[in-house]
Amino acid sequence: MGLEEPAGSACDPTLPPVAVIMPILNETRHLRAAVAAVQAQDYRGPMEIVLALGPSTDDTDVIAKELAAADPRISTVNNPTGATPCGLNAAIAASTHQIVVRVDGHAILPPDYVRIAVEVLAESGADNVGGIMAAEGVTPFEQAVARAMRSRLGIGGSRFHVGGEAGPADTVYLGVFRRAILEQVGGFDESLRRAQDWELNHRIREAGGTVWFTPRMQVTYRPRPDLPALAKQFFRTGQWRRGVIRRMPRTANARYLAPPAVVLAVLGGTVLGLAGKRIGWLAPGGYLAVVLAGSAANAKDLDTGAAVRLPVVLATMHMAWGAGFLLSPTDLISEPDS
Repeated sequence: MGLEEPAGSACDPTLPPVAVIMPILNETRHLRAAVAAVQAQDYRGPMEIVLALGPSTDDTDVIAKELAAADPRISTVNNPTGATPCGLNAAIAASTHQIVVRVDGHAILPPDYVRIAVEVLAESGADNVGGIMAAEGVTPFEQAVARAMRSRLGIGGSRFHVGGEAGPADTVYLGVFRRAILEQVGGFDESLRRAQDWELNHRIREAGGTVWFTPRMQVTYRPRPDLPALAKQFFRTGQWRRGVIRRMPRTANARYLAPPAVVLAVLGGTVLGLAGKRIGWLAPGGYLAVVLAGSAANAKDLDTGAAVRLPVVLATMHMAWGAGFLLSPTDLISEPDS
């Protein structure tokens, strides 16, 4: 694998070498920007970039090969299943450096991301460090989703969504790992097509390692572009969260159980209301009031187009996640992703 730095860069071989790994599937829209953000890092240590290519149906593979041909630090590895954990493990196996930086094909790293991550790893002694999933949208719909994903009402109070103090955490967004801990715990669980990062961090903590959150690290995340895509994303996430809880019941908490509880309350109340029991309308009416009030509180400084979409976005996230949780098949862990 070519590890030479491009002409004109000032590589400092005394700094820890870093491997950036990216699982890629149908990322024509964002791949060039995501890779360009990695190439623009101000970290001066040696760097390799491994793209794990799933069976894309767009021009992703063509773009990836063009990028690899233009930069000797970039290489590709096949990921026939297209599943994220399989791609991550394949890229880890194809890389050589002792610090492993996970990046998604639709995530945009700020220029100081890798440098700060290496500094925080050294300062904290942690095994995995990460920061904030800074959702940003371009269209009014994406802007509404981004605001929902960075609010407690939308996706809960995890620090990697809403920010907070630096320190040990259950999980972080993406992650910058010491290779030794990945080898110790066996890498990503390839039977999990969602929640694999959370599950890996759980095993790291169970093995005595430390997962560390720092608000100094922020990654731009591009939300789903429309309502059907958002609903599918959250439905599948709810399904896989239920699967993880079946495997590890101790991981259940109020944040994960709230969406299915809301779905049951709204459905039950609606049935009672339609049956002539007026008290039943309290549940869907109360939920609607919370969503509208929460949208108004979170819509400050949003453009009108995004603000009017926010209640629908919030309700879609809650209901799709909750329905996915409730309808999660018992054999989900062994199912192929769709």
